Amino acid sequence: MQQASLATDLPEKDPRADADRGGRRAARPPLPFVVVAVAFVASQAVLMMPGMGLGWDETVYVSQVSPQAPAAFFSAPRARGISFLVAPVAAFTTSVDVLRCCLALLSGFALLLGLQVWRRLLPVAVLTLAGTLFATLWITLFYGPQVMPNLWVAFAALVATGCFLRAVRDPGDRAARIGLGCAVAVAALMRPTDACWLVAPLAVAALCVRSWRRPAVLAILVVGAAVGASAWVVEAYLSYGGLATRLRRAGEIQGGLGWHPAFGHQLRALEGRSLCRPCDMGWRDPATALWWFALPVLAAGGVWAAARTPLRATVLLPTVTGLVLAAPYLLTIDYAAARFLLPTYALLALPVAFCLWRLVTAVRPVLRPMAAAVIAVLLLAHVGSQYVTADRLVSRSRATREALARISTELHRQGVRPPCTVTGNESVRIAFQAGCSSRQLAGHDGSISRAGLLELAGRQPVGVLVAPGRPA
Repeated sequence: MQQASLATDLPEKDPRADADRGGRRAARPPLPFVVVAVAFVASQAVLMMPGMGLGWDETVYVSQVSPQAPAAFFSAPRARGISFLVAPVAAFTTSVDVLRCCLALLSGFALLLGLQVWRRLLPVAVLTLAGTLFATLWITLFYGPQVMPNLWVAFAALVATGCFLRAVRDPGDRAARIGLGCAVAVAALMRPTDACWLVAPLAVAALCVRSWRRPAVLAILVVGAAVGASAWVVEAYLSYGGLATRLRRAGEIQGGLGWHPAFGHQLRALEGRSLCRPCDMGWRDPATALWWFALPVLAAGGVWAAARTPLRATVLLPTVTGLVLAAPYLLTIDYAAARFLLPTYALLALPVAFCLWRLVTAVRPVLRPMAAAVIAVLLLAHVGSQYVTADRLVSRSRATREALARISTELHRQGVRPPCTVTGNESVRIAFQAGCSSRQLAGHDGSISRAGLLELAGRQPVGVLVAPGRPA
């Protein structure tokens, strides 16, 4: 009876969708998908965008393609994918608000695309709930309009996993093969190492599941990753002394890769910290991590609920892929940022949503309204806590933007105008606002010696920024 009930809720065959084998247009996204995507964009516009300045990492990425100031130092771990994404907007305007508006719209479209890819694999109700769960996380909302690569890797992972399932099951699904290659390439362009962790479980699944063994799909995985990572690899030889040297330097900047369980760090980061490094402070607000403890339980429940249905592989693969993507950030680095796990959250939203959906549909019809109401109340409480955390983080970002703007204005008042150079505390963001280049004497962004800085000061204005309470 359970399987029969489930079958009635599966996506029905749509002649227009099946016709895309011949190159015709696929079915339009269902209205619930559109509503989720529009609500996601609207939430960003209301909660995230107004008055929020560029973060430190964002400034580095934007400066690579913006005429506002010379490019900031580009360290070994970084990839230029997100800079390429914002290049058309950054070249057209220096307005941060316009940039964020464009990214919010793009992220809404990416969410819609990710849900639509899975339309033939899971029921619309499950996908709508999964999209809502992911889109209402404070991490997703906060990074939706930001110039950061992690959310785009998350969307790419969602699309790639769905396209993979469609491609291995239907050799004639040309759109799925194209989508798989493009999604893997986007992930590699944004973060090459993340793309490796994305491709690995998909490739293993294609080799281990007999009915999925399709050489073309394996080739697409490899070629997509190679194409996306090619810019990063070429840059390694042109600017970092080779691929091995760049990888080694990237590991050093990340504190040295090794056995470093970071579960506690991630829990602290969920309080609303964009970066927890070092992450040795107290855990002040454990309530912000309640959903994190529920996540593995509900995901396991989704896998268990699907185990005796035709959807077992469809639910299991994103679960395994999401866990693999989380492994390097939970086990190998000694710090945390909530954004690192965005690809994992995007994929685990599927089994979690399936679990919640089955909790409602598996009970007797007379009890379903009550079950749905209980789950809805819990989800509303969860969403409320996410919005509170996001608002707290955005408020800090706005205050920081105002403080940095005052410093930039003061530098201009004292004669530090382009061409100029700024060094010291928070030099990257302040230099970008002032139209100056930023140079550091030490650290992983060290790019000039003390003698070189003194020589530079003889040719152009140089501003030295010192943190409060520290000697100049």
